[in-house]
Amino acid sequence: MEKTVLINGVWEAGEVTGLPVVDPSTGREICSVPSASEDQVRRAVEAAAAAQPAWAALEPWRRADSLRAMAACLLKNRQELAELISAEVGKPLRKSGEDVDNAAIYLGYMAEWDRRIEGEIVPSDNRDETILLTRVPVGVIAAITAWNYPLDLFIRKAAPALVTGNTMVVKPTEVTPLATIRAIELISDEECLPDGVLNLVTGGGAVGAQLCSHPLVNMITMTGHRDTGKKIMVTAAQTLARVSLELGGSAPAIVWKDADLDLAADAIAFASFENTGQVCTSSERILVHRDVHDEFVERLVERANRLKVGSPREDVDLGPLVSRGQFRKVSEAISRARTEGATLRCGGHGLPALPREGYWVRPTVFTDVTPEMSIFKEETFGPIAPVIRIESFEEAIRLANATRYGLSAFLFSNDYRLIMRAQNELRFGEIYINRTMGEALQGFHNGHQESGIGGEDGKHGVLKYTQIRTIYHRYG
Repeated sequence: MEKTVLINGVWEAGEVTGLPVVDPSTGREICSVPSASEDQVRRAVEAAAAAQPAWAALEPWRRADSLRAMAACLLKNRQELAELISAEVGKPLRKSGEDVDNAAIYLGYMAEWDRRIEGEIVPSDNRDETILLTRVPVGVIAAITAWNYPLDLFIRKAAPALVTGNTMVVKPTEVTPLATIRAIELISDEECLPDGVLNLVTGGGAVGAQLCSHPLVNMITMTGHRDTGKKIMVTAAQTLARVSLELGGSAPAIVWKDADLDLAADAIAFASFENTGQVCTSSERILVHRDVHDEFVERLVERANRLKVGSPREDVDLGPLVSRGQFRKVSEAISRARTEGATLRCGGHGLPALPREGYWVRPTVFTDVTPEMSIFKEETFGPIAPVIRIESFEEAIRLANATRYGLSAFLFSNDYRLIMRAQNELRFGEIYINRTMGEALQGFHNGHQESGIGGEDGKHGVLKYTQIRTIYHRYG
């Protein structure tokens, strides 16, 4: 790719040596994406700042129409975008197409917020005075996206930011930037947005660091690793920019003795293995009551073995892991779990029938896992389901909360008393009761503890891109 930087409506070639984008199903380089220079990052932020007042002054329904035009643009180019996602992420083509659909749906939902943002009228202590609380845009948003759902995560940040009158500079992950670059190119070609409202810079950590440190950036929104999020907070403190960070998790799933085991096995198989386990809400610690442990494990193993792993261009359920580094990390987690005494019930790394150069890991189930094992304590971000036998509900809650993360948790039970206890005692931002993962548009996807600050979706995901302005209106 040649021109991968968009500044004020003009495409430019990145001025720094490119970074390779690799097809994870073959290990071969797809292309090289040049990085933006320091000057290009600076000019992208300045373009966003210059365009912001006019964009904010536009009638809200016109901004909403722009989002609807973006949605139509994505759908018109669904096949091309899906093929790019499959090529760079390794996701099956069918599911990549669903990602494009979901991005368009998200834009349509967020467009509806053009008339929903309301202010307040507050009584004053002074005679002949009214206090008005209005919501105004934050300003310039720097958005840094992750590699597992590149198009979805870009739109998840862009849609609420744009509809509320903010302008943006987007930096897609250097691992899977192609679908985001192409989507922004299509949106630019269709003139869905005025020049300068949406700008794009490409590159790795150095580009992200410069973008986040620019004094004209008013807010940073990032999905990614916890350590990166902590660095962004330090950087943001220098300019007091707002931050919204979604930093992953190590989700526990409690299967109580009265659970519908087929429902639980279906839900946990999806939550553990979907996208080859590369989902921030993946269930990575399965806590199963001893009375149903063996029966549940049998069901989970059967579902894991049923999943077809293969080339994303074929009719399969799962593709490869996204990169060599991710493959190494997950493979080491599997080997370490076996060394520490966990029992491998199915799966493992490597698939003889597939290209040796690809990053293949089969859906993997471990039993005889203890809380002291690395696989229990660390986020693996791979298709691994470690099962822990529990004796009591108190133990389940204690082990579920024994983590620095706090994004998602699952409970499978029909005991209303225990369900209410779990809702109150689990220290996580979102809790799924008798269902698999998957956030609703109108919910709020947010992490507690070290899983992040702020969140996405729904009313609260929109309002974070606004700030309150108080007006003391004296009319007497």
